[in-house]
This record gives sequence, structure tokens and C-alpha cells, in this order.
Amino acid sequence: MEIHYLDEVECKVCKNHDKKKFTTKFYKDNINIVQCGECGFVFIPPYYRKQINYSEYKNEDSLKAVIAGNDWLKIQRHKLRYKTIQKYCPKGKLFDLGVGWGHFLHTGRLLGYDVAGIEMARMPFTYAKDYLKLPVECIDFFDYSPKKDHYDLITMWDVLEHIDCCDKAVEKCAEMLKQGGSIIIQVPQIDSYIAKKHKENWQAMGLDHVNYFSKMTITHLLEDKGFEVVKIKSSIEVKLFLMYSILDKKRKKQGSKVATQAERQEYFNKKVSRPKWQLRFVVWGHNMLYNLLSAMNIGDEMIVIAKKV
Repeated sequence: MEIHYLDEVECKVCKNHDKKKFTTKFYKDNINIVQCGECGFVFIPPYYRKQINYSEYKNEDSLKAVIAGNDWLKIQRHKLRYKTIQKYCPKGKLFDLGVGWGHFLHTGRLLGYDVAGIEMARMPFTYAKDYLKLPVECIDFFDYSPKKDHYDLITMWDVLEHIDCCDKAVEKCAEMLKQGGSIIIQVPQIDSYIAKKHKENWQAMGLDHVNYFSKMTITHLLEDKGFEVVKIKSSIEVKLFLMYSILDKKRKKQGSKVATQAERQEYFNKKVSRPKWQLRFVVWGHNMLYNLLSAMNIGDEMIVIAKKV
């Protein structure tokens, strides 16, 4: 009998499409999360992804909560990212794939980068375009027609794990970059300590995340598309891990549903409604903790820096 969940299966890293060379690595929520026997890449087969009924989970309530939020604090968070970025690309044309609410790109503009980007979700795009006045477009990346050999840097923050054709996305990024240009990607890391400990109960594992990269498989993918990986560092979203884990546990004890995006943002707004001198101390503590955890290789995500060769 044919195994339906392996219909149209193909490894986007090594191109293996032999059904006999895929095994179930995890089974969660009635989903077979498979591993390629050729290269070790872990992913959700197309059979399940076709069943997704996508909806805008970042709605107008989320937009209102973000508008009411503390932009200064969000900028400080992204400045921490730029401390890493500036070691490899201190200036130039920056393209962000998956802009989100736009605070990363906004921070880049403040630091002197020539910025651009795209965002598919309507509410985040609206905020980035209308409130932060960023030069962004609301379009699917595969429908986007950029200039080739144009950018010095392309970034993707928690985006590549969502893209079914991750190989085509990286290939297109390579076309957009100048020779010697950099790509910086943050993705959940399946061979991290946290992921190995929690296995199928890992928070990053779910139908909205199709790709689960390890250091080896992300390197394989990037090198196949003309990149040289120069550094991989551990990363953890401390704010999300601490604040939202606390919120979700609190709601679970109360018998409530998991918090919506708007409720999460409102919770964050409430917790950081403090004098700026206190927030400066919070930022210092956050950065110290982040750098310490990264140095100790404690995190469930990785930041990958690669150059086009």
C-alpha cells in the first residue's frame, strides 16, 4: 500500500526523492515529520502542508497593540543583532525578507543602511509602511522581481523555516546579492540542546514550520547555492522565551486558550511600561544574558552568516 504522506516528497537540501530513503523522525499532532536518509534533513512533507488553511493571525488588534508599544525598546533589541551584522557588513544595501512589523529594518536605517524589504502579512506590512515609513512591499517573495547583483546584505529572521521551497528562496537570494555579499539567517536549530531534549514537544515544532535545519543541513543548502558559511552561532529569543512562556503557563493554569498575538503584545506592553532608566537596565541585562547563552551554545535557534562566492 502506498504511503500517502510521502506523495511528492523531495528533500530540498540534497534533492533525494526516493520514498524508501525517508523515515519518520517525529510524530506530532497526527503529522509524520520525516528525515532524509541521504543528508539528514528533517521536514514536513507536502502532503500535510497542502492541508493548511492559512489565515492572518496578526490582525487589527495586533496592529493596535504594536502601535501602543515601546519602539525604543524594540530598537535596542535589534541593535544587538546589528553588532553581529556589522562585523561582516558594516554598511551598504540591506534587503530583509519577511520584514514583520519592521523594527529590524527601521533600526538598520537609523544605523545608516540603505534598506528595503518585503512582508506578506497585511497588518505587519501596514505598520512597517505607514507608521515606520519603510520602503517595503507586500508581495510573495517568489512573485517579487528584484535587481540582480544589487544588495550587500540579505537577512531572514525566523523566515526560512516557513518556506516550502527553501532551496529556491536561497537561490533567489544569491541572485540578488553582489559578489562577496552576505546572507544572515536565523532559524530554529533541530540539533540544539533544547530541541534534542524536548524532541517532538519542542515549541518550534509544528505545521507552520516546514523545515528543521541542523548546522550540517543549513550548510549543505547554502553551499549548494553558491555560499560559503563563515559562522554559525547559537541564538535564543530571550524575550519570547521568558515573557510568553510565563504568559502561556499562566493562561493554562486558568484554563484559558493560548494567548493571541494581540494579547502577547499587550502583555509585553504592560510589562515594559516603566521609566526609561529602568528599561536601560533591562536591555543591559537582556544583552548580557543573550551573549552568555550564545557563548555557552544554549539556545534553540542559530544565526548563520554566509558569503556569496
